[in-house]
Amino acid sequence: MFGVWRLLAKAFVVERLRSDSEANRTPKSKRPEPKRRGHVESRPTFSRLSRDFISMARESEEPFQSDADGLNEFSILGYQETRRKFIKQVAGTSAAIAIGPSLLSSAPVDQADSTSAAGASTDSVNVHLKINGKGYALDVDPRVTLLDALRERLQLTGSKKGCDHGQCGACTVLVNGRRINSCLTLAVMHEGDEITTIEGLARGDELHPMQAAFIDQDGFQCGYCTPGQICSAVACVQEGHANNDNEIREWMSGNICRCGAYPNILAAIKEAKTKTA
Repeated sequence: MFGVWRLLAKAFVVERLRSDSEANRTPKSKRPEPKRRGHVESRPTFSRLSRDFISMARESEEPFQSDADGLNEFSILGYQETRRKFIKQVAGTSAAIAIGPSLLSSAPVDQADSTSAAGASTDSVNVHLKINGKGYALDVDPRVTLLDALRERLQLTGSKKGCDHGQCGACTVLVNGRRINSCLTLAVMHEGDEITTIEGLARGDELHPMQAAFIDQDGFQCGYCTPGQICSAVACVQEGHANNDNEIREWMSGNICRCGAYPNILAAIKEAKTKTA
């Protein structure tokens, strides 16, 4: 790229020399009067130099001749060229320099992708999960979270992916009766565990008391956080942490409802507790 700019600078210098030589051949009678004392000539600005350089490309296609400093013709690689052709060559060279490396590196990137895909398939681990009373055998990457295994591999999409950082509680499921954030645990860590999702709470067409209470008390609005809220509420009651309003609020604080339906959620948990007691 540095060589390209050197060629551009050379073209500009040659043009200036040509202009100076033409000015020297101009008769004195046609030359402008000398500037008055005290007149300060303005320095050429970048925009002015740019306009001068662009005007070079708009001139005629004929090669120029200059006798200044022995420069009889402007040639590139031994061939006589016009300024317009020179600029076209520079533009083509610049495009080749910019695009060439990406074209050359495209093949290695594709090869690396195929290699990584093959490596990922050979690194998969067989895991047996027991979800909602059913057994599942999966070949998963060791890095797959329980949430992704449920949603992407088993199509159990009731557990939602909210923040994916364990902060919102939308992915809450029950593992051996204990509520956890499924986005923060790996699927391979739960070999043989009893996993219950929102899909496994109901008994056929009969809703779980907590599900029915959420409907009766209108404990949801958009419904995105509701599966996690219900699973967490079921565990909250089973753990014995639903004795009063403040205790329920404290033990349900890990589940966020962005719609602000907290009073209705509190009422639903209290109602469900009375039905399960």
